[in-house]
Amino acid sequence: MQMIPVIDMHCDTISLLYTEGSRGSDEKQLSGTGALGQASGLRKNSLMLDLERMRTGGYACQCFALYSDLDKLRKEGRSPFEYTCGMLDLLDEELERNSDLIRPVTTGTEIEANMKKGLMSALRTVEEGAAFEGSIEKLRYLYDRGVRKATLTWNYENELAYPNCYVYDPVSGGYSFRGCDTEHGLKRKGFEFVCAMEAMGMLIDISHLGDAAIADVFDTVRKDTPIVASHSNARGICDHPRNLSDGMLRSLAEHGGVTGINYAHSIRRKGDAEDRSRISDMLRHMKYIRNVAGIDVLSLGSDFDGISGDLELSGAQDMQKLADAMSLDGFTTEEIEKVFYKNVLSLYKRVLTNR
Repeated sequence: MQMIPVIDMHCDTISLLYTEGSRGSDEKQLSGTGALGQASGLRKNSLMLDLERMRTGGYACQCFALYSDLDKLRKEGRSPFEYTCGMLDLLDEELERNSDLIRPVTTGTEIEANMKKGLMSALRTVEEGAAFEGSIEKLRYLYDRGVRKATLTWNYENELAYPNCYVYDPVSGGYSFRGCDTEHGLKRKGFEFVCAMEAMGMLIDISHLGDAAIADVFDTVRKDTPIVASHSNARGICDHPRNLSDGMLRSLAEHGGVTGINYAHSIRRKGDAEDRSRISDMLRHMKYIRNVAGIDVLSLGSDFDGISGDLELSGAQDMQKLADAMSLDGFTTEEIEKVFYKNVLSLYKRVLTNR
């Protein structure tokens, strides 16, 4: 099969480059060592995604998440906004350094233009609405710096909304999902932000958001406003709070939105002791979502460098394996192209217009 272009709605690569480098910690670290290996930049590294492997995998556009662990930042007394700006500085520097391969974009038409030139595109996104610190001015600042998509939460309550019950377990000393929050939705600031994002043309990302808050988002925006779930799967296949119910999937479709299939084992196959992310499981979620909400709601949201385990798709270089597997499983070439890039590109061209 001919190589299919890839648009991936979510990866955490920049946050790892930032935290493993010299700027993500209050304590000075040596850049280029440790988990990243000798080559620690965006062009080449030891993570799941870099520009050289993206080119091998046929990438047209990667959405780079500026991800913050809010609980960790709170304990360290650090500003989520300043931390996000630090990651954004790093991303911008890496894009400038590698402009022969990839260019930053803020619109769908820019992605399309870069594809014609043989260039990859980078879209800046935020994962954790606390990055804005409840300030519309800070939201506007990050928009002006090119951010075009944001989740309202990660796994912790913030100024905007509640996620799906990610709570501390004093026995294990860690956090885990305990269920779906059907009671606590958007906060007053959350409603304000949803309206502001809709007005300025910043995509509202409901991945990680609690059930009640997701319902509030759909009830608040206009019927013709597309909503995205950048890296979430089907709850009907894997009953995990990070996945979307049939009703949520249909609401996405009604709004002209998309969900990005997440490659993580834990939210695609429950009850399996083997920590292996299989392509076959991805296909099960795709077929289920297609049946519930239609092929036009499907896209890709790898969560590369935010997931772990034994990955059959171990990095950006492997993406055409998925296209081949979809073809063998009965997906048409048109359907594969929609999932890989056409659905998202169409949405971005409609919403991301630098209004």
